Amino acid sequence: MSLTERFDQQLYSTAPPPIIPKMTYEEFLAWTDDTFAEWVDGEVIFMGPASIRHQDIAGFLTSLLRLFVEKHRLGRVFPAPVQMKTGPRLPGREPDISFVARENFYRLRDTHINGPADLTVEIISPESRSRDREQKYKEYQIGGVLEYWLIDPEIQQAEFHQLGEDGLYHLGPLEQGQVYRSLVLTGLWMDVEWLWQDPLPSELDILEEWGVI
Repeated sequence: MSLTERFDQQLYSTAPPPIIPKMTYEEFLAWTDDTFAEWVDGEVIFMGPASIRHQDIAGFLTSLLRLFVEKHRLGRVFPAPVQMKTGPRLPGREPDISFVARENFYRLRDTHINGPADLTVEIISPESRSRDREQKYKEYQIGGVLEYWLIDPEIQQAEFHQLGEDGLYHLGPLEQGQVYRSLVLTGLWMDVEWLWQDPLPSELDILEEWGVI
């Protein structure tokens, strides 16, 4: 039985979780397929199920970013599950959203992004809070992700970290406390209050404000 079959079987079983043997990153890529998992020091880390709110915000931002990027021919936007390995000694992560600029398409492989995306978005869930705020923050900073968005729906907080010339993240400013202008995606601005609305605002209205349609 393959590792994937063993994991799928566990979803419908009350038995103890299967023991997944350590593997190289290349073995992990060959095995993972569309499984929501990350690779850390040879170990497979499975992602917990996302909430409906998490998925709504992820879909909302993916649609907006993808259409903005396509309009201006800036690169490509990838929703999870797409692997990103920012450096040889760093884990293989699976950001909720990744943007890769055209000039960095050489980093794209059939199975993963080999190097940093230019912009990543993580939508925090209770089980991922320390991972997103601590481990991934450090890894993305070391690995050279130029812009890292951290969206926390539970406490309604959005942070936009920009990589400085000193190699460290610095919080991007919010105009009037709520409007963020992207460093990487020139011309794109985001009102953080959009993210907390229920239902979320019309994507068509925002795209019209941006001049995309």
